[in-house]
Amino acid sequence: MAGEESMDRIPEALTEEQAGRMLAAMNEVIRAGEEMRKLRAEMIKVLVGFGWTQDRIARLTDMSQPAVSKQVAKYRAGDPPPPVTLSLDQRDIPWLEGRLWGLAEEISETFYDTARCTRYVNAIARGRKRFTPENVDELRRLVEEDLRTHQPELPGGYRAAYDQISRGLDLPSGATATASASVRRALAHQIQRDRLRDGA
Repeated sequence: MAGEESMDRIPEALTEEQAGRMLAAMNEVIRAGEEMRKLRAEMIKVLVGFGWTQDRIARLTDMSQPAVSKQVAKYRAGDPPPPVTLSLDQRDIPWLEGRLWGLAEEISETFYDTARCTRYVNAIARGRKRFTPENVDELRRLVEEDLRTHQPELPGGYRAAYDQISRGLDLPSGATATASASVRRALAHQIQRDRLRDGA
């Protein structure tokens, strides 16, 4: 009888709302995966521009040598890509967005339980948030709030980085770059994090 009672409580079908939530979560993961694959392919192009060997690229990307060779051949068919400038002080919007993302991630990791930007950083990492003007404005607001709240514990470089990023976003230079926006963001994100860790 107990088995019959428990069987009666099992729903016969998902509601449309339940299915919608489940599939929306799956779609986010799939979309994020596709975007990451595309970004990795574009990063291979950047590494080729730096003159890196296929062996080195294969090791770092955890790809097979033939897969890397196929990607590299694609880029060597045309003109070689111009090397990407890695100076932190660049004024195009994707670069500034990447710097903001890197700064937010450092704050989030340092003050995980109390940082206001933590949920936003996690959403970006999972592909749930895009770099739209509205989302960037919201991330700026959260980072600014965290900088105020945690000012005594943060090195001055965090505030200086934010001020430089914020000025650039408020007065965009209109500068453009040859690499895609996602590559520019990813590079700036990593370089900003490294500079903050180095205390620069």
